[in-house]
Amino acid sequence: MSGLGGLNKTSGGIVIAAVQSQLFHVATPLDLSKATEHICSLVRQAKRAYPFTDLILFPEYCIHGLSMSMSASIMCTLSGPEVAALKKVCKEEKVWGVFSIMEVNSISPDANPWNTGITINADGEIANYYRKMHPWVPVEPWYPGNQGISVFEGPGGVKMSLIICHDGMFPEMAREAAYKGAEVLLRTAGYTSPIRQSWELTNRSNAFTNLMFTASVALAGSDGTFRSMGEAMFVGPEGDILERGDGTPDNIIACELRVEEVRRKRKEWGVENNLFQFGHRGYVAVNGGAGDCPYTYMRDLMHGKYKQAEDEEVVVRDGTSCSFEKATADYVDEIFEG
Repeated sequence: MSGLGGLNKTSGGIVIAAVQSQLFHVATPLDLSKATEHICSLVRQAKRAYPFTDLILFPEYCIHGLSMSMSASIMCTLSGPEVAALKKVCKEEKVWGVFSIMEVNSISPDANPWNTGITINADGEIANYYRKMHPWVPVEPWYPGNQGISVFEGPGGVKMSLIICHDGMFPEMAREAAYKGAEVLLRTAGYTSPIRQSWELTNRSNAFTNLMFTASVALAGSDGTFRSMGEAMFVGPEGDILERGDGTPDNIIACELRVEEVRRKRKEWGVENNLFQFGHRGYVAVNGGAGDCPYTYMRDLMHGKYKQAEDEEVVVRDGTSCSFEKATADYVDEIFEG
């Protein structure tokens, strides 16, 4: 059930439009400005094509392309002209929007930029801010997100969380979002076609194992070097694909989501209510279920001792294979700081 691909919206539903925006080569401030205007034009187009749209989801790298350039001339700030333009168009079109920027890192002048996702509400205000937790190493040079995963109240009071691209390959990311109450997991990406099968697998498993909707979209088309896959995808809480896109640049795929389905399943299901059962193991045999942490990797990670069985055999351990200098900066965690 997708409201005929977002053409209709019923009581209690929300419509999300996922835009497979064109991949651009962005090397100069002028390139960045043109890409930003293109995204703004697609916001207007999506609202014309799907008038009931509540939220428009754009891919990772939608205004920066895949060059991985860290040139200061094309890095963004939340107070800069790119974000101002995105705020303005959301307010004008009275729609929520999810966008991607490569952001100047405020930790120090020498720190690599953040890969940031921002959600702007229909009043043109930033409703959610997220830094990518798991850059796609060794390809990406971005500073790892240091503020954790946030859950926010989106259109219609729906609880949402945003993760970015490679984040979705770690089941702990989707579980954390669901654990904190997310009913819809948004995932943006710049992935190219070799990742297509993994993309579908993880979008579906993240939905099913957490009884949530997932709404995901990647860039599409070619910049002359790279070719992104598009493949917008909406998945229901039982892991069923509701709508999916193709590789067509700037194609808009829409879907109605009815989150009361998530709420009822999490409340009333027994079999495969995995989000609850994870912390209540074997409750048929044990009063309340076992609530311990039997997972060695979780305990080790918590104590700074994470080390897989094959750790000493791992060959690629920095970004030098992708022409980045070996990192010397230390990680600064802001999760527990003011």
